[in-house]
Amino acid sequence: MKYTAQDFKSNQEVRWCPGCGDHAVISSLHRALPDVCEQLGLSKENLVVVSGIGCSSRLPYYMNTFGFHSIHGRATAISTGIKVANPDLSVWQATGDGDSMAIGGNHFIHAIRRNVDLNIILFNNQIYGLTKGQYSPTSKLGAITKTSPYGTVERPFTPGALVLGARGTFFARSLDSEIKLNQEIFIEAAKHKGTSVVEMLVNCVIFNDGAHSIISDRENRADRTIVLKHGEKMIFGKNKDKGIILDGQGLKVVTIGENGVTEDDILVHDAHCESAGIHNMLVDMKYPDFPVALGVIRDVKAATYDEAVKDQVIEVTGKSNIKSVDELLHSGATWEVK
Repeated sequence: MKYTAQDFKSNQEVRWCPGCGDHAVISSLHRALPDVCEQLGLSKENLVVVSGIGCSSRLPYYMNTFGFHSIHGRATAISTGIKVANPDLSVWQATGDGDSMAIGGNHFIHAIRRNVDLNIILFNNQIYGLTKGQYSPTSKLGAITKTSPYGTVERPFTPGALVLGARGTFFARSLDSEIKLNQEIFIEAAKHKGTSVVEMLVNCVIFNDGAHSIISDRENRADRTIVLKHGEKMIFGKNKDKGIILDGQGLKVVTIGENGVTEDDILVHDAHCESAGIHNMLVDMKYPDFPVALGVIRDVKAATYDEAVKDQVIEVTGKSNIKSVDELLHSGATWEVK
């Protein structure tokens, strides 16, 4: 069946605030899923959307797929159970920077370490929006919030660094308003075998308006972000005249045509490189010293947890003399109670 974006929209009223970046993200997902189903040979009934608690976790209600609205921080555990129980399902998870980085942090990193075949969309607005404006694990140092009236004194997580530190095999990042890029990323995430984490930099118009404006502003976006594509030069800027080179042990921004720099000097993005060295440097790039990296930063192959469990079950079942629960209960040492 040939699907359209409309096929994935539920009949529920979307309850996000007008102007919230989540609207753009779900629009990108609706548009990407027809291609995902076509390329992977999936039917709509093979899709499951799971969420935890938070504004972004309302997403399953707005999807015309199977869904599960779970509890705070536990979406990854439930997603893992679903995928292991039925490996044929395409499991998508909506989570926020608080839901996944704080109370759910342990589940988050271990799903990545195990490389469970999940598609995790991490909505990062750098604030707790649903509970009305407390600072989150990704809030900027010094941020003034309901729970940090004098400014936070905590250093924030960089989600990409956390994913790579947990030996992640897929990490991508984008802005909520980059609809076309987001569609492309979701398709690549779905095709990836293993845990794909897509960080969406979203705007909370009520409690943290303009959190990403320094890079998302249309006038300056081209000079302050770089869209990475595998196999292509790391070139950016309004005039496509800036690039990234390797300078000693680090990265450096250069201008093509100055100081003898040519396009041949610019790094080519290799998302499939097994070593995470360059990928770590890319996820850590921050404005104003560097452009913020968008697109698929890392995409490497590795064995998945769910496939390993499935293979193990088949192997053990084939060798076992016990074929039923009744046989199990009457195996080994047994006795009769009178």
